[in-house]
Amino acid sequence: MDLPKVWVLRGIKKGIVTSKFPSKGPTVDEQPQRSLPPIATPNADWAAGEKLCPTGAVQGSKKEIDSGKCIYCQRCATAGFAFEEDGAGRSRALQAQVVDSRIAELGKKQRAFGKSFHVLMIDVGSCNACNLEVLNLSNPYYDLNRLGIFFTNSPKHADALIVVGALNRAMVDVLKRTYESIPEPKFVVSAGACAISGGIFQGTESFVSPVQDVIPVDVVIPGCPPTPIQILEGLLLAMGKTKKEAVAV
Repeated sequence: MDLPKVWVLRGIKKGIVTSKFPSKGPTVDEQPQRSLPPIATPNADWAAGEKLCPTGAVQGSKKEIDSGKCIYCQRCATAGFAFEEDGAGRSRALQAQVVDSRIAELGKKQRAFGKSFHVLMIDVGSCNACNLEVLNLSNPYYDLNRLGIFFTNSPKHADALIVVGALNRAMVDVLKRTYESIPEPKFVVSAGACAISGGIFQGTESFVSPVQDVIPVDVVIPGCPPTPIQILEGLLLAMGKTKKEAVAV
């Protein structure tokens, strides 16, 4: 039997396999399985964890985990921090969040986008992991278009900018010019630890600053890399299609 017939029969047998998110919650398989922030156990040594953490995500003085800096390296595991990998871990809440300083602006802009939303992705210095997860939203399983969201290659046609990667010196002007070329009202989504904080590259010679220090960021999506569902939730947050608590950045 030739390949087209195989796929047709498979489609008839399986039916529609597109993700039900956001009308239904993410399935077990759509949630992160191993890339999860650490959880402090009762015996966690915050001081030791802070020393072990390469990105400053473990903050001993506050006894907090900065999800925007965490790269899920699990080095802090030896200091008493746990990492969920199975059922409980997969069902944890998604992490995309609105930046609290942008709530007022976000609300005003959301009224302009009721039916369609065009997104431009810009890579300012990534390892390509976040790029791949963003582009996965175009495949038949996630089917971004079903929600009225479309990718565009032109800033003139974009409603939102997704920024991935650790911002390096060569890309600062490119990022600013791209942002300025997008017509108002516009949104900026910072995806991944590198874009939010510099990740493992913070403090290096080539890294300039977090994206939000160069252009206004409305929504942040922590992760290294974030999953397609987390990225999708970030876009829906920007559009006002779902609600979540704001976060200070």
